[in-house]
Amino acid sequence: MKLSVVIVNYRTPLMVVDAVGSLVDDPSLPSGTRIVVVDGGSGDDSAQVLAREIAARGWAGQVDLLALTENRGFAYANNRGIEHLRAAGHAPEYFLLLNPDTVCRPGAASALTSFLDAHPAAGIAGSRLEDMDGTPQACAFRFPNPIGEFESEIRLGPVSKLLRQWSNLAPVSNEPTEVEWVSGASFMVRASMVDQLGLMNEDYFLYYEEVDYCLKAARAGWQCWYVPASRVVHLVGQSTKVTRRNEELPRRPAYWFESRRRYFLTNHGRFYTFMADLAWMAGFGLRRIRRPLRKDTHVPPHLFGDFVRHSVIVQGRNIPMVSG
Repeated sequence: MKLSVVIVNYRTPLMVVDAVGSLVDDPSLPSGTRIVVVDGGSGDDSAQVLAREIAARGWAGQVDLLALTENRGFAYANNRGIEHLRAAGHAPEYFLLLNPDTVCRPGAASALTSFLDAHPAAGIAGSRLEDMDGTPQACAFRFPNPIGEFESEIRLGPVSKLLRQWSNLAPVSNEPTEVEWVSGASFMVRASMVDQLGLMNEDYFLYYEEVDYCLKAARAGWQCWYVPASRVVHLVGQSTKVTRRNEELPRRPAYWFESRRRYFLTNHGRFYTFMADLAWMAGFGLRRIRRPLRKDTHVPPHLFGDFVRHSVIVQGRNIPMVSG
């Protein structure tokens, strides 16, 4: 079998139906592809809606529903999906981990499998994410670093130009590009690499789990690629509500800060984390000084104070428990 797909739902069942439909209606989807929808303990009627839609649309022979009883995060739910597929006897060459707030353009999945077929050193491949009108989204990156944290927050053209080689955003083109990490919204992994590395770290509730996994893969010698021929519409923030566009953002949840701190501490140690935190605060502070009277609806309320409270400066070596 070439491919299996895992889609995690949390209280967005109709969006998941659209995501599944975009796959099963694609004639280029590799033959025999199995899809599992994992309901991550939604606590509403999501599982019932999904079961009904899968049956009504005649997908039962291709799509499984795995309803979990608790919400322990994105990595946890994806891992249970992979385990479910393997326990059911599905042993694909590749797993596609797909966000619920996505719609795959025709050929999106097959473009990733074809690329990985042709590049055996590549363990991870990510899609070009875009708006419904085709506008590209940021989806290929460098690993987080102190200079990149400063540049991402100051948002000043001359500074960004000067620091571009450390920017968190990786330069990409319309051709496949080797990068350090790709967005987990459409994230294909080689099954043999998963056998070697293990599953994603379930200590991350949400955010940074794919960054951590890409770093783990890189340290084991695997390549990560951005593949723009694979085009996926990403309805940004519709599943998490953290990164919504064109409207005032809500307060950023604690788990974002906790995941960020976990990533830096576990992978780079306390001093590096301290420098990354200090750089972020300096960049953000200088941006606010430049625009003191301008209301920025794309800055979540209390962001600076929340960041400081969750920083290594205040929390020290404390690595948080998983929580939603």
